[in-house]
Amino acid sequence: MTQLRTRSRNVKLVGAGLGFPRGPPWYTCGMPQPRLTVTGTNIDAPDANALADFYRRLLGWTTRTEEPGWVVIRPADGGQSLSFQTEPRYVRPVWPAGPGDQQMMMHLEIKVEDLPAAVAHAVAQGATPADFQPQDDVRVCLDPAGHPFCLFLG
Repeated sequence: MTQLRTRSRNVKLVGAGLGFPRGPPWYTCGMPQPRLTVTGTNIDAPDANALADFYRRLLGWTTRTEEPGWVVIRPADGGQSLSFQTEPRYVRPVWPAGPGDQQMMMHLEIKVEDLPAAVAHAVAQGATPADFQPQDDVRVCLDPAGHPFCLFLG
């Protein structure tokens, strides 16, 4: 265990992450953890407005904010949002990625009650089913910008 020497005392570092053996030192210096709330996920795209329109139709969500290059959508009843920003240097991910391919950075998991109907709906909105399908009860689709998302029975 690593120790951090302060003027008043030695502090043992515990926890995980950020280059410290077992966590960042501020959690062990008597400071309470700050309240952190994830309110949404931001997705880069070559055209944020077009990709947001796809997800708005796919999910049946409403627009919270829309301006050129930036859109936020969310469910009508509130909850976490999806934000889209135009990234001029966007590189379409490859799924599944091979050596040297642009990898996906994240993907959405979307619970459905009827998998074939959900896939048909996604395709009608502009998605493409991925060639590789790793599970029988999940369908991987690609949005118009190439981000994989999973439809799964729940």
